Amino acid sequence: MLTVHHLNNSRSQRILWLLEELEVDYQLEKHLRDPKTLLAPKKLRDIHPLGKSPVITDGDLVVAESGAIIEYILDVYGSGRLRPPTTDPDYLRYRYWLHYAEGSAMTPFLLKLIFAELPKQAPFVAKPILRGIEAAVGKAFVKPNIRTHMKFWEAELEKSTYFVSDDFSAADIQMSFPLEASMSRGSGSKYKNISAFVERIHARPAYKRALEKGGPYEI
Repeated sequence: MLTVHHLNNSRSQRILWLLEELEVDYQLEKHLRDPKTLLAPKKLRDIHPLGKSPVITDGDLVVAESGAIIEYILDVYGSGRLRPPTTDPDYLRYRYWLHYAEGSAMTPFLLKLIFAELPKQAPFVAKPILRGIEAAVGKAFVKPNIRTHMKFWEAELEKSTYFVSDDFSAADIQMSFPLEASMSRGSGSKYKNISAFVERIHARPAYKRALEKGGPYEI
């Protein structure tokens, strides 16, 4: 039986969503972050040495990393759904968005999160210094990079309903996380195509079922 090791407030929510879209039977193993450090529990290391989520098991097989998991699930359980055929001109575009989501898009958002958390975790005397560093890095690097990516998404979503074409695909599931991150921080509200995309995916029945099973999450 396919098992998803799901960590609250994590990218593993996308794997639940994918499986709900495909209507594949799976088991859900929930793991909770440490409330103080926000780190994943050590027991995830018993499943994969890095102790990260998402990770799935399928019999004796262990698969980690969102993109690799999505490709595995579609190869084994997809029956040709949620991605173009390899002979389709859109296939390369599909592969691009599937891997861009983690390879490029999430980097500035993760940096923003890390620098925002540092002052909260630091001793009182160090907080002002770290807030200054956060502001400087944000102004010089993080915010400009986020704007560049968001303008890119907005322009691409002007061309089609979804990232690959007018047909929903697993690449849209993968891309959901950075777009939701932008919306949750108020950055995406002025981008009409990004806003419309997020509204569309939130309205999908499979997305709602995944939330019911995995629980609400904050980005």
